[in-house]
Amino acid sequence: MTRGKRTQAPRLEVHLLREGIVESTHQVEATVCDDKGRILLVAGSAETTAFIRSALKPFQALAVTSTGTLERYDLTDKDLAIICSSHRGTIEQARQVFNVLWRADIDPSFLQCPIPDGAQSPLQHNCSGKHAGMLAVCQQRHWPLDTYLRRSNPVQQLILGKIAELLGMPGEELISARDDCGAPTYSMQIGQMAHLYALLASGNSVDLERIVRAMTYYPQMVAGDGAFDTELMRLSEGHLVSKSGAEGIQCVGRIGEGMGLAIKVIDGSKRAKYAVALHLLRQMGWISTTVAETLSERFMILSRYKRLEAIGELSMP
Repeated sequence: MTRGKRTQAPRLEVHLLREGIVESTHQVEATVCDDKGRILLVAGSAETTAFIRSALKPFQALAVTSTGTLERYDLTDKDLAIICSSHRGTIEQARQVFNVLWRADIDPSFLQCPIPDGAQSPLQHNCSGKHAGMLAVCQQRHWPLDTYLRRSNPVQQLILGKIAELLGMPGEELISARDDCGAPTYSMQIGQMAHLYALLASGNSVDLERIVRAMTYYPQMVAGDGAFDTELMRLSEGHLVSKSGAEGIQCVGRIGEGMGLAIKVIDGSKRAKYAVALHLLRQMGWISTTVAETLSERFMILSRYKRLEAIGELSMP
């Protein structure tokens, strides 16, 4: 993201309306960048920092695409999609994670993500695909499997280096913390998140382009039927790549245009990030009216008596 004067504008708001009366309000910040890191549009501050959480997964997958791991173990785009996923632990999705491990000759017992409540295996954890990808890289490079989540493990150093290279900054400047699954995640400015997604969607990197292809060809692997990322990518027919993160993070890239959108809901609300995403995507013309209406019925009309309403606009910096 281009450094310089602070970029700030009024925040967006999402209202929960109960029979048309405001019951709750969420504050939201958002930024749009191009693939050069230039801020095009902003609401709130592009310099606001937050953990990118699971929206980092397409970039953690660079460890798989850049090391020959896909080719070594004959992994497919469907495998790559599950590596980028926050899946729902369905039988199909858990089997796809198992396929990654099986092809790399790794026992599932090496997975260090938790077993979800009510589940039987860590394969069902929503981050298991990411973990399987990290393990596959370690296997291919003869790096330790049992310490793959440690920041000192070469696979984590490789991932950090890839992210830092994309952002054009030293890796040691990125603040890390453990995500809920145990893997490192990073705190960065909202504008930097938007920059990453602009790069992802730009088509200027073979490795990133393959990740986008996998996610958009197999959107049902990235989240699941009925989930926001899956439905947005499915309905946009290859024009958008989308990945959610916990605590109100939503990132979208406009494929072929080199533009990225990053959203942070201040109070971490999931429902608010989807409402704002649809509001902004429609406002910018990234989705059609028909797609916006279809997704709004699912994500903005909560019940017979409750609906969400997004207020505000992005401004030029």
